[in-house]
Amino acid sequence: MKFFRKPYAYASVFGCLLLASFSYSLLKTFVISETISKVTSSQTASQTSSKASQAAQNASRSDNSYKDDNISINLTEKTVANTQVYVADVTVSSPEYLKTALAQNTYGNNVTAKTSVTAANNSAILAINGDYYGANRTGYVIRNGQIYRNSIREDADNGDLAIYKDGSFGIVYENQTSAEDLVKQGVVNLLAFGPSLVENGKISVSENSEVGQSMASNPRTAIGIIDENHYIIVVSDGRTSESKGLSLYQLAEVMQSYGVKTAYNLDGGGSSTLYFNGKVINKPTTNGNISERAVSDIVYIGY
Repeated sequence: MKFFRKPYAYASVFGCLLLASFSYSLLKTFVISETISKVTSSQTASQTSSKASQAAQNASRSDNSYKDDNISINLTEKTVANTQVYVADVTVSSPEYLKTALAQNTYGNNVTAKTSVTAANNSAILAINGDYYGANRTGYVIRNGQIYRNSIREDADNGDLAIYKDGSFGIVYENQTSAEDLVKQGVVNLLAFGPSLVENGKISVSENSEVGQSMASNPRTAIGIIDENHYIIVVSDGRTSESKGLSLYQLAEVMQSYGVKTAYNLDGGGSSTLYFNGKVINKPTTNGNISERAVSDIVYIGY
């Protein structure tokens, strides 16, 4: 009997070790925060705050608008397919006011903060969640002209949104170019989620397109460009009795209706958040509750 117990004991120990290893792998992927580097910036937080403060003194604001010498934002709400949709029409005098920021001013795995927190920390006038790069181990990460990760994303056939120094948009594919070449070509920020919704003014997704195994109707976040320094940002609610959510095709239709040349789908679901004039405008849903999900990064308008 003792002879037979040893193999079972070894198998039990091996099984426990395997389970522990798998559990740790899951924790490291989705939970454990790992700082890799601090964000470098051309200007300090105090300089940013000072510029924002000066602009705010001359700005006119309302619940659905903001306007100063460099930035104009008009926010509208509409109902599309039984879903509350928020549309921000943004015009800036220079592309430098279209920015990105990482949660906790840190690049790393599972380093997160709520969109509203990161927005407030960067004196953002308007902000949305970004691509949640920290939930993935591959895919280019380029922010403010700096390369933080240069490994090709697993779904490389899904294009990235390249935001160039002149403020223009382009759809690029990681399996066709390097992160270093993109920076040389003038890419300042790269958002790797997708898919693209509109290219050259035409809808680029089908009615059956979806992100992974997601449901057809979801909260969504997207950004598009109409013309030079003229952008459209769309956030939709979803997964509630009040708002069903949009499909990718419906989101693309909304974007196209505003005359965008290029539009791109960002992280959605519980991440979808719109922050404007110091408060969250939409109703983010996390695990069935109306609350913000902490994310890795934001896209914002500000100084």
